[in-house]
Amino acid sequence: MNANPFDTRTMRYLLAVAELGSMTAAAAQLGVAQPALSQALRRLESQLGVRLFERSRRGAELSCAGRAVIDDVRASLALAASAEQHARAIADGKSGQLHIGFVTHAVYEALPAALKLLQAEFVGTRVVLSEMGNADLMQALAEGRIDLAMLHTPVALQGRVRQKLVRRDPLVAVLPAGEPLGVDGRAWLADVARLGLVWFPQAQLPALRAGIASAFSRAGLELRVVQEANRSLTVLSCVAAGIGASLLPQSAAVLQHRGVQFVPLADGERLPHFELSVLWQASGRPTIASQLADRL
Repeated sequence: MNANPFDTRTMRYLLAVAELGSMTAAAAQLGVAQPALSQALRRLESQLGVRLFERSRRGAELSCAGRAVIDDVRASLALAASAEQHARAIADGKSGQLHIGFVTHAVYEALPAALKLLQAEFVGTRVVLSEMGNADLMQALAEGRIDLAMLHTPVALQGRVRQKLVRRDPLVAVLPAGEPLGVDGRAWLADVARLGLVWFPQAQLPALRAGIASAFSRAGLELRVVQEANRSLTVLSCVAAGIGASLLPQSAAVLQHRGVQFVPLADGERLPHFELSVLWQASGRPTIASQLADRL
């Protein structure tokens, strides 16, 4: 079987002569000797069995056959250039596919910031998004089902996992709308204790839940979890229904959920902060996940 006569070099020769109308001008632009260019094009014509150019003293013009194939040649060169750029981007860890897993809290700021960076600096990267709970994200990262996890810390790291803190929010009280506040517009931990806490399951954020329990204990209060919910929006719905109160990061107030009020705590310094971090698997070479994490 004969090799394809339209190799990338010959296609560049063909396109240059077609655009400039001159073998001499095309050879100068390409930085090759004119005899070598002429021989390559004659060899192409011989292999195809057609004349691609009408040569004269004035230069070289495309023949009917040449005009018929020139658009295909132009498109093939563009595709080859795109493939080369894509291959280099993948080799540099700047292209490919990135599967991001995230908790609800990430959608406020961290996830939009990551997506903007991907669009600006990692062009051509296919992004897959999956919202999960903290425990599910840790398992998915360990099993290689996601490349980057945006979740709440602290967590127990397994294997060669890297971590970067991207946000640290104070906790505020989330009370049913209409619940009376202090004269300064703030609430107290005692208000949350009285209403009962709507919060995430024990397995989801064990360290944070332990920190909250410790803060209540030091304040001389009993922590009653009256309802568990595994998503922030579900927590807010429960509070709006009057089931209890909650403690969520200050940034969650952007949700503006009907039937609830986000209220600063007068004694909130007792509480742990609500952390959001990115986690990814360590690698011997730069990956999209590691380079994105560095920029967040």
